[in-house]
Amino acid sequence: CAWSIERPPGDTAGCTLCHTSSEERCSTCHQRHQFDPKVARHAEQCKTCHWGKDHRDWEAYDIGLHGVVYQVNKWDPKQFDWTKKLAEADYVGPTCQYCHMRGGHHNVQRFGTVYTSMGMSMADRGAPIWKEKRDRWASVCDDCHSPRFAKENLQALDEAVKDAGLKYRETFKVAEDLVKDGVADPMPKDLCPDWSGQHVWSLKIGAYHDGEAYGDKSGESGEFRMSNCSDIERLCFESVGYFQTYIMKGMAHGSWNDATYSDGSFGMDRWLVNVKQDASQARRLAAIEKKVGITWVPESFWKTGEWLDQLTGPYIVKNHPGKTIFDLCPDPGWLDTHHAPAEEV
Repeated sequence: CAWSIERPPGDTAGCTLCHTSSEERCSTCHQRHQFDPKVARHAEQCKTCHWGKDHRDWEAYDIGLHGVVYQVNKWDPKQFDWTKKLAEADYVGPTCQYCHMRGGHHNVQRFGTVYTSMGMSMADRGAPIWKEKRDRWASVCDDCHSPRFAKENLQALDEAVKDAGLKYRETFKVAEDLVKDGVADPMPKDLCPDWSGQHVWSLKIGAYHDGEAYGDKSGESGEFRMSNCSDIERLCFESVGYFQTYIMKGMAHGSWNDATYSDGSFGMDRWLVNVKQDASQARRLAAIEKKVGITWVPESFWKTGEWLDQLTGPYIVKNHPGKTIFDLCPDPGWLDTHHAPAEEV
C-alpha cells in the first residue's frame, strides 16, 4: 500500500517483516531448524503474520466458533493428531490450514472468498467467473456441515459486506463533499506532497483524476493516508480499512464479536457519526469565518516537518522537480490494482 511505502523504513518495519522477508519462504510456516510438518499444521503458525488491524484473521478465528473448539481440544491427540496429514478424521474442528490449505495445497487463496481487498471492495458475486471459487469455498464446510448450511453462511457474509459498503459510501460522501466545497481542513493542496509527489485527495483511489476539486490537474490517483491528513480522512480510512475488514473476517470465521459488536458494524456506525459531526462543525466554522471576513491560512506544520520531509512525496518534489512517481516508474507492476482471474488464483 502506498500509505506504507511512502514512509521511512523504520516506520514500517512490521510491514516488511511479513511482506518481504517472510513471504513465500518455506521456513516461515515450517520453522527453520525444525522443518516439521506437524509444526506447520498448528493454527498458531499463521498467527505471526495474519493478525492485526487491517487483516484480522487470527483474532477472528481465535474467538470464533471454530477457534474455540481448537483452543479447547488442541492438546488432546485424540482430537487433533498432528502427526497425520490434514484430513477430517484427524481433526475435531478446522484449523487455518485445514480450510485454506485443503489437501496440502499451498495457494491459500484458492479457498478464500471472492471479496476483493479483504472485503473493502465490492464484486458481482453472481458472475459466472466467481462460481467455481464460491463452490470450492462452500465445499470445505461440507466436510462437517450440510451444503445448505455452507451456502446460507456465504449468503450471510454477502449481506454483511454489502451493508458495510453502504455505510462506507455514506461516510465517504460526507468527506468528499467537504473537499469539493473547499471547506475541508486541511485541503489536499495544503498538505505536503502525497506519496506520488502530487496533491491528490487521499480518498480519490483507483481512478484517474477527474476534477480540480480533488487536487492537481495532473493527478493520477489518490491513496489512503494514515497520517498528515484531516481527521475526517483518517476516520474514513479506519472505517473501511479496519472496521469493514473486521466484518468480512468475522463473518468468514464465525466471529460475531468481530463482525458486529466490538469493532465491526457497530464500529462503522460510530465512525460514520463522528464523520458527520466533524463535517457539521467544519461547515458551521467556515460559514462564521466567511461572515466575519476571516481568510484562514492553514498551519505550516501540514506542509513540512522533520518527519514529513522523510516521506516519498517531498523527496520526489525536491530531487525530481516536475515529476511524479508515475513518471519515474512508468510501468510499476507493484502499483497494479487489478486482481488475477479466478482460474489463476
